[in-house]
Order: sequence, then C-alpha cells, then structure tokens
Amino acid sequence: MYWNEDKPQEPEFVVPDDVVDLAFRFHCPMLPLDHAYPLSSELLSVLPWLAEEAHAGVHLIHGAASGNGWYRPEDPSTELLHLSRRSRMRLRVPGHRLDDARALTGKTLNVAGHAIEVGESTVCKLSSLSTLFARYVITDAVLDENEFLEQAAGQLQALDIPCRKLLGGITHTLQFPDSPVHTRSLMVADLQPEQSVRLQQVGLGPGRSFGCGLFLPHKGIKPVKNDDQ
Repeated sequence: MYWNEDKPQEPEFVVPDDVVDLAFRFHCPMLPLDHAYPLSSELLSVLPWLAEEAHAGVHLIHGAASGNGWYRPEDPSTELLHLSRRSRMRLRVPGHRLDDARALTGKTLNVAGHAIEVGESTVCKLSSLSTLFARYVITDAVLDENEFLEQAAGQLQALDIPCRKLLGGITHTLQFPDSPVHTRSLMVADLQPEQSVRLQQVGLGPGRSFGCGLFLPHKGIKPVKNDDQ
C-alpha cells in the first residue's frame, strides 16, 4: 500500500495590476443624486479614451450611507448628495492608462453646474473577495427580479463564471437626454479569487463609462439590501 497524506500546496492567488481603480481626492460640497450623465460627459470630454478601453469605467460618486440620524437622499429629481472630505471619485482603468488618467489632477470639472476640483490620486488594486456588488446593472424596465437574475446568470455563464449565489436589489432609473436608463443592483457571491477579479475587470453589461456594470467588493450577503441605495 502507498499512503501519502501530504497535499500539494495551492499557489497563493496574486491580484494582478493590469486593471486597477484610481481614487481621486476632490473638493465638491454637493452633486445631484443622479449625476451619471453629467459626470460621464465631463470626464469623457477630458479623457475620451474612457469610452474606448474595454476595461475602463467611471464609478458614480455614492457618498455616505444612511446612519447615525442622517438619511441619504432618495429623490434624484429634487435632492442633492452632500459629500464629505472622505468621498472619492474613482475610475477603473487599465494599468497602461494610469498616467493618462492622472492628467485629471488639478482640473476643475463642471458637473451639472457643480464644480469638482480634482486632487491627487491613489492606486487601489482590485479585490479577491468572494462577494461582489454592483449598484447599477442595466436591465429592461419590464423585467421583474427573477427575470433580471436569469438574465444576469446567463451573462455570467458567458464569462465562464459559475452562478452559485445571486441577489438582485432595488431599481434605479438614470436620466439621459435621449431616454432613461433602467438599472438594478446585483450581488454575486461564492466567487473564487480569480473569478472575482475577472468579473471586476470585465464588468457585466454595457454602460461602464457612466457607472453601470462595475463591481466592488462586499463583505457578505446579508447587508446588501441596505447598501444598494
């Protein structure tokens, strides 16, 4: 009999840096709650390649969640998002575009009449956490949550990412000049590190240049309903 209980060590997964998030400090007291179109338009006027690079994207500025007696505004037609010094403007960029993206530092962006003074940036590697969350995934307004999840599962399978746990969240409608864009938040759980990074790199569906289909790490499945607003 041959008996060997030593198991080969799996090599530790190292998160690559070929796609990263670039987090900019900025000064801007307030922005419209729905700023997808004006922010994207202003950034594309300065960095037009954001719309051309397959792995590039623009994170919408979320601000603080509700808590400690403060309630995050919910009506995009009338309310403004109040921003703190800790807020960051994030771009997802391929590594070879880092220097190009850093050209934003020192510029002032006009987003729907609100000035964003862009400061220095910090490079943030993507996460290998097993749970990811996207606040905005483009969908059809007529789809219910189950139909949306079926659609998302098909898109993930096309990326060779197994669908073990998916959770749909609340819907948002982003206003654009031509027509509104309907979205729903999505959590994907039980991902392997490589799958997690790949999903952050490629995203899900269209609209990356205005904040859609972009995933961020999430600590777990239970609090997701409170974080997608």
